Amino acid sequence: MTLTHSTERASPKEPPAADAERHYDFIVCGAGTSGCVVAGRLAENPELRVLLIEAGSHDEHDDVMQPGHWPLNLGSARDWNFAGQPNAHVNHRRIPLNMGRVLGGGSSVNVMVWARGHQNDWEDFAAESGDPAWNYASVLEIYKRVEDYIGQPDPARRGQGGPVHVSPARNAQPIAHAMIEAARELGIPSFDNPNGQMMEGRGGAAINDLIVKDGQRHSIYRAYVHPRRHQPNLTVLTDTQVSRVLFEGTRVVGVEALREGRLERYTAQQEVILSLGAVNTPKVLMQSGVGPEDELRRHGIPLVQHLPGVGANHQDHVSFAVIFEYSSPQPVGYGGSEATLYWSSSAALRQPDMFHCQVEFPVPSAENAGLGVPAHGWTMFAGLAHPKSRGRITLSGANVGDAPLIEPNTLSDPDDLRCAYDNIRLVQELGAQRAFRGLVKAESLPGRMSPGALEQYVRNAAVTYWHQSCTAKMGRDAMSVVDSRLQVYGLQGLRIADASVMPHVTSGNTMAPCVVIGERAVQEIRTVHGI
Repeated sequence: MTLTHSTERASPKEPPAADAERHYDFIVCGAGTSGCVVAGRLAENPELRVLLIEAGSHDEHDDVMQPGHWPLNLGSARDWNFAGQPNAHVNHRRIPLNMGRVLGGGSSVNVMVWARGHQNDWEDFAAESGDPAWNYASVLEIYKRVEDYIGQPDPARRGQGGPVHVSPARNAQPIAHAMIEAARELGIPSFDNPNGQMMEGRGGAAINDLIVKDGQRHSIYRAYVHPRRHQPNLTVLTDTQVSRVLFEGTRVVGVEALREGRLERYTAQQEVILSLGAVNTPKVLMQSGVGPEDELRRHGIPLVQHLPGVGANHQDHVSFAVIFEYSSPQPVGYGGSEATLYWSSSAALRQPDMFHCQVEFPVPSAENAGLGVPAHGWTMFAGLAHPKSRGRITLSGANVGDAPLIEPNTLSDPDDLRCAYDNIRLVQELGAQRAFRGLVKAESLPGRMSPGALEQYVRNAAVTYWHQSCTAKMGRDAMSVVDSRLQVYGLQGLRIADASVMPHVTSGNTMAPCVVIGERAVQEIRTVHGI
């Protein structure tokens, strides 16, 4: 697949921030998936002054809006371009950890897949938080409210008329349908969509649901904030990086942010909501004096609140490319990812442990690219839905320009390596089914390898699905950072709404669960403040 960067579109007309107006009711830090939900919902009330701060720029770029161009966002100005620290378990590689730095965050740069998570993910969240508002029945009502679903009707599980346009991949390519048929040949059931009954049991295979509307990406920014961008009560600041939260005692009163080379202060009458993602949320917390006391002391940061869980419990889906050669070149559909498979290796598991993403072009890791990649082929990413390895975020310094240090510790738990082998074997068996005859010539990678060679392939193949999460987790134990209402323990006026609050990563892509997290934050804010 060859793409060339497209031209930038005209900049959107966002409300300017007058230097004299720095006082707001709510400040939302980060215009990623959850942050856009929070800001957009709060701005529905014309009496509330809402400030949304984004470190990146606008989304008016063809590589954002054109579904098939998403790979061109990786490594661009719309990417934080994070990388993990060298890790002995993946042959000392620094795995790229791309993350959106643009209005819409990951929903503007990644693969557009709408995946709700498994029923028992949400039951776990309810158990960890002690709050039934996080259980599957409650979350299902949120999903039905936010969706504008264009697909096979399922009124018990799917919604219509909401802000988020969701539909199955249109005119999915033959390879996507072949993958689903091959799964059926292995006894894995298929479903009309991957976000209903399929994720209430052992799993299955389905055509992906995507946030593509009228042939263009319909990001969460486009769904929640863009329609309100001219409202006088909503201010959107781009190219502005939050440096720290401001306190009076243990009460949050605003934020400091780097804008046009200057540190500016903005005050919040009611609350500050951090939606900076699983890397920058713990970074800003720690640089503001909230986190593990020893880590703060190491960098000379005055302690405001000791919370040892800040930056801990880092989780991310890891996957391993199995690449097949086409019999003849095939077209690439919307975004090139049109079918997915979730499966539980044992019927006794509460959630699927296998999370396989189909991509309609060959995608080897940089380290495995020299092993013989076909010019025309497709990839099945054999992914771990619930890896046991845990990482952490730490600081390289106390200042806004000091990059966070990400230690994913990928494959540090030996069970993850064993699960990787099981996942790859399932994909190899899948690729050998009759459904692919006439489409697929042969398996290219890894193919038949000795046990030692396969181990090296796996360690070199490990890549992220870009689902970093859990670094400021919700719960009730000593390592929890927020309560069930997403309020930071020990502080007033500070809430977190992004993937960092997940107790464990959900089964599948994290964009849709981050919409739920944003909606839950707004529910709690409205209740607390009577708005």
